[in-house]
Amino acid sequence: MPGSWTANEFLGLTDSSSQITSPATRRYNCIAWAAKDDRRWWWPDPFEIGYWPIPVNNRSVTLAGFVEAFIALGYKLSTSGELEPNTEKIAIYGIDSPGGQATPTHAARQLPSGDWTSKLGSFEDRTHTTPEAVNGPIYGHVMAFMSRPHN
Repeated sequence: MPGSWTANEFLGLTDSSSQITSPATRRYNCIAWAAKDDRRWWWPDPFEIGYWPIPVNNRSVTLAGFVEAFIALGYKLSTSGELEPNTEKIAIYGIDSPGGQATPTHAARQLPSGDWTSKLGSFEDRTHTTPEAVNGPIYGHVMAFMSRPHN
């Protein structure tokens, strides 16, 4: 399988279920890619090294912080990742900690076709047929779906 990562990191990304759509770059990450920003790295670090939407005061790596960031972009929580007419969707992924608090790790964006697109860290962008295709030891699982009217 072509890619900048090992096959055991993303078990759901196969030649038949995904394809590379842009080369590796460190300019932006998955959170930025889900927000349609390919110019900067988004991360809610407390030192404000990564970009985070200005109206968002919550710079914590929590589901609440990530939800707040996407609410600032016009998204609201959604019940599923199913394709809906005139609607853009994102999926926020995370890893469950022993204490029950989930830590966000990744975001993906649904394409108008119903497929999904992910930026794999500093590696390439890939389309994949389902949001679950990037579930696994690196990103965990989908913790939340969000949607907004199509721009």
